[in-house]
Amino acid sequence: MKKYIYAFAAIACLSFAQSCKKDSEFLDKQPTSTLPIDAVWKDPNLVLTVVGDLYDRFPDFQRIESWWLFADFDEGFGSASGDYFRHQNLEYGYDSWRYWDINVYRLVNDLNLFIKRGQEATALKAEDRDRFLAEARFIRAGVYFEMVKRMGGVPLITVPLAYDYSGDPSSLQYPRAKESEIYDFVIAELEAIKTVLPDNATIQSRATKAAALAMESRAALYAGSIAKYSNAQLTLPGGEVGIPAAMANGYFTKALNAAKEIIDGGKYSLYKKNPNLSDNFAALFTDKGSNPEVIFAKDFKLKTNKAHGFTIDNQPRSSAEEAQGGRLNPSLNLVQSFEKLDNNYASLAAVDGSGNPVYYTNITDIFAGRDARLAGTVILPGTQFKGKTVDIWAGYQLANGTIVTGDNFAQSKTNVLPGNAGSVQVVGGDGPVDGLEFSAQSGFYVRKYLDPATGSGQIGTRSDVWWIRYRYAEVLLNAAEAAFELGDAATAANYIKPVRERAGLITALNPSDITFDRIVHERKVEFAFEGHQLWDMKRWRLADKVWNGNNMSAADFTNASNIGSATRPSTQVFGLWPYKYYNPGNANHLKYIFKVIKPSRVTAAHRFRIGNYYSSIGQDVLNGNPKIIRNPNQ
Repeated sequence: MKKYIYAFAAIACLSFAQSCKKDSEFLDKQPTSTLPIDAVWKDPNLVLTVVGDLYDRFPDFQRIESWWLFADFDEGFGSASGDYFRHQNLEYGYDSWRYWDINVYRLVNDLNLFIKRGQEATALKAEDRDRFLAEARFIRAGVYFEMVKRMGGVPLITVPLAYDYSGDPSSLQYPRAKESEIYDFVIAELEAIKTVLPDNATIQSRATKAAALAMESRAALYAGSIAKYSNAQLTLPGGEVGIPAAMANGYFTKALNAAKEIIDGGKYSLYKKNPNLSDNFAALFTDKGSNPEVIFAKDFKLKTNKAHGFTIDNQPRSSAEEAQGGRLNPSLNLVQSFEKLDNNYASLAAVDGSGNPVYYTNITDIFAGRDARLAGTVILPGTQFKGKTVDIWAGYQLANGTIVTGDNFAQSKTNVLPGNAGSVQVVGGDGPVDGLEFSAQSGFYVRKYLDPATGSGQIGTRSDVWWIRYRYAEVLLNAAEAAFELGDAATAANYIKPVRERAGLITALNPSDITFDRIVHERKVEFAFEGHQLWDMKRWRLADKVWNGNNMSAADFTNASNIGSATRPSTQVFGLWPYKYYNPGNANHLKYIFKVIKPSRVTAAHRFRIGNYYSSIGQDVLNGNPKIIRNPNQ
């Protein structure tokens, strides 16, 4: 094909050399022509638009544009009728998270062709050409990383392919590489390009040296975990699935070294602009001005087709700028994971040791003294968003145990209480009301990535909050985990320390406190709703233990003694509902009590089978290439 349409992609603020347009201007461009590839490679501005299209195709799974996928596991409840099925499926499909089809390899081929043409180009300045080529290799490494973590080993193709229509497709048929070979390719590519890419912390939505190192650190950590924690059920004789245990420490060493190169470079730091630690953590994800923590992000821009509706879909319903919101409700499973400031785990005290309700003067008191990341990740009852108090409470409980409540947002002031002459509001403007979509059916709303800007909850405006793929806190926790796996708990404790201190956990963990369970816990609370949970559970081979298909009960939350355990089952989403206690003359009159609940739409437990660790390969792929073998357990 001699001509290609190069879309002027609207992607994360792309910065380039002085000869290119400003980032903001780049995002405004529209496609104008079809150009021969030789003409494109004579103009860096044109090449940049091609790179923009490639960045726009960079693979993600869970993200702010597909928030509903966060309800597939145990982080959140999908409070919309079209998402209730996510809590009603008993088992995940074998093709879940599949990333291997014609479109994936079309992207790989486009990248390979781009790299080949760039290597042949002579019109551009060498530094411009080399940067473009390094960016394409970075994106290609990201595509292969996405493929291997879902599929295991895949055909490794680094040259452009074209069918000659001879009737013999054998030249296009590649066998699967070993799983380790794909990880080795990703790591080697990132090592090769890191010194070509700019070492500039102000560039956050194009590839940089730090972005390459961050991806390398994550990929090597994944490979090391798979090598260490895998078993015979998750291998194939040819190595297409499974990594030998003897390779684990080599990968952990590479993960640690890549992370240390970023840390020792001193160009990035944890976000610490706001003295309120919870507000600070929330702002980390929305502040696009001189944010020292963001390494690589997908950016968005208002007044273009590259704004998004995450805030419209998930804003608190009572104060929404449109009559929409509340679709993603964080689970009690997640909320209870945030430890106390004394470094101890504890259930939220809804009842005392005798099973009697605990009475709270203020609705927020039950959450006091917790890791600041909790209120930075989750909108808790009685807290604020955009300057308005979120109205989450489920009704009144009378002295005899009777519940007086409402069944709709609009009907929240229609009931009468004993001894009260007039009707009063009997349920929060945000619910929770069981089965009422957009209400806080778990008792919580999501805060992370929710845009505080005026208009972000309006359909005509939307939000330009970015999606952060790599950030400095992950680099620190990658380093900590790799050091721990290499037997250096003291170094691991030093890397974890600043992340926890930012969350208000100022009593440092001793090296003896650093366990595998601690490593798992720290990533769970730091990276909630950031797309890490599935892949972490998969690489640690914990997914079949945590999502084991067994039903849960309220007792799992009120008497939780194993909150910090990496293998604690979490198969069904639960919530925590506040009630006002109504008993005039009693000392606890109008104080708050809390009840652990399971939404009625949660009808089945999630089951992650051994076969889910590697997604199935489509029959069309198997039919089209006899050199491809199936994944195990499928």
